[in-house]
Amino acid sequence: MAHPLGAISIVSEASPPPSPTARQQVRDNAVKVSPPTPMTALSNSPPPTVRPVESRTAPTTGIQKLRLLSTCMMGFGNGLNDSVPGALIPYMEDHYSISYAIVSLIFVTNAIGFIAAAPLTDLVEQRLGRGRAYILAEALMGAGYVIIICTPPYPLVVLSFLLIGLGEGMDLAFNNVFCANYGNGTTALGFLHGSYGLGGTVGPLIGTAIASSGTIWSRFYAVAIAIVAINAAFAGWTFWNYETPQPRHQANESISLEIGTERNAGEAPVTQPSNRQLLNTALKSPVTILGALFIFAYQGAEVSISGWVISFLVNTRHGDLSSVGYVTAGFWGGITVGRLLISPIAFRIGERISVAVLVLGSLAFQLVVWFVPSIVGNAVAVAIIGLLLGPVYPCAMAVFCRVLDPSLQLTSLGFVSGAGSSGGAVAPLVTGLVAQKKGTWVLHPICVGLYGGMVGAWCLLPRGKKREE
Repeated sequence: MAHPLGAISIVSEASPPPSPTARQQVRDNAVKVSPPTPMTALSNSPPPTVRPVESRTAPTTGIQKLRLLSTCMMGFGNGLNDSVPGALIPYMEDHYSISYAIVSLIFVTNAIGFIAAAPLTDLVEQRLGRGRAYILAEALMGAGYVIIICTPPYPLVVLSFLLIGLGEGMDLAFNNVFCANYGNGTTALGFLHGSYGLGGTVGPLIGTAIASSGTIWSRFYAVAIAIVAINAAFAGWTFWNYETPQPRHQANESISLEIGTERNAGEAPVTQPSNRQLLNTALKSPVTILGALFIFAYQGAEVSISGWVISFLVNTRHGDLSSVGYVTAGFWGGITVGRLLISPIAFRIGERISVAVLVLGSLAFQLVVWFVPSIVGNAVAVAIIGLLLGPVYPCAMAVFCRVLDPSLQLTSLGFVSGAGSSGGAVAPLVTGLVAQKKGTWVLHPICVGLYGGMVGAWCLLPRGKKREE
C-alpha cells in the first residue's frame, strides 16, 4: 500500500538508486511518521486531475430522474432525426433533381460526423463540463437544421448532416454512459433507446404529413429545431452541476500500467492519463474493437431493413405501395415496444444470453421474410424482427459499459457509436447498389451476414466483472 508523499524520503534523480536495505528502511520509517499536514501534502504533489464519471451507487431520485428524462427526450429527438430522411428523400430528389446515389451522401456525411465525435467527446466534457457539453451537442444539431430549413443548394444540405452527426454522436455517447450506470442500467438504456424508437416511429409520420400537404419538405426541420432547443435547455439545466466524484486511483493505476507507467511503493498516486493515452488505450481495447464491429453490424441491419423492406415487398412480392407502406412503421413500433418491455426482462435473465437469443431469433424471422411468399406474413415477421432487435442495442451497451474501465467509457463508446452510424450508412448503400443489378431480394442475405457478424463479435467479447444488482 502506498503512503502519502511527505511521509517518506525523496531521492534525487541525480543520486544513485538506493539499495534494497535502504528502501526497506524508508518504508519502515514511513509507517512511524505521522500523516503529513495538508500544506505539506500540497507542496509535495500536485492535485490529481478529477474527471467526471457516472456511478452505479448514485441516487436514482430527484435530479437523477430528471436527468434520465432529459436523456430520453434527446433520444426521442435523435430518433426523429434519423428516421425522417427516408420519408423526405423522394421530395429531396424531386426538388434537387438528383439520383439516389447523390442523395445518399447525407448518410455518408452523417456517419463522418459520428466518427469525428468519438475522439472529441471526452475532451469536450473535460473542458466544458457535462451540462455545457450537452448544450454544444444540441447546438451543433440545431445549426445543421437551420441550414436545411433554408433549403440551400444540395452541397450545403450534405454539409449540414455532418454537423448533425457530430452533435448526435456526442450526446449519444454521454447518454449511453449515463444510462448504463444508472441503477438498473439495462432498463434505463431500454427507456433511452425506446424513446429513440418512438421518435423513429413519429418522425416519418410528421415528415410525410408536412411534405404531402404542399409545404416544402425542408420545413419539417422547424419541428426539429424546436426539439433541440428544448433539449439543450433542459439538459443544460439538469446536468449543469453534474456530480464530480473523487479521483479513481485504482482505475488510474490500471490504465497507467496498460500504457507503461509503473508505480512503486511510496510514490505519489498516479494522476489521470492524458487524453492521447486514453485514446490509444481505448483503441487497443478488444471491447472497443468488438463493440464497434457488433454495433456496425447491428445498425447496418436495422437501417437496411427499415430502408429497403418496402422496396422488397413492392418489387419482389408485387405488393401495392399504398397497402405495404405501413410495414416500416410496424418495424419501428416493434423496436420501441421491445426496448421498453423486453429490456427489463433481459436484465433479469442476463444480457449476454439475451442478446444471443434475440439475434438468433431475428435471423430466423429474417429467413421467414426471405422465403415465405406472403405479404401479410412478411409484414408480421418484419414487426417481430423489430421487436427482437429492439432490446439488443441497450443490452449490448450495458455490457460494454460493465466490461470497460470507467475512464475509457466515453472514448470507447464514442467510437462504438461512430461505427454504428457507419454501418447505418454503408450497409443500406451497399444493399441499394447491389439491388440495382440483382434485385431487392439481396436485402436478406446481406442482413443474414450482418447477424452472423453480430454473433461472432458477441461470442468473442471479453467477460468483465459481474454486474451489480
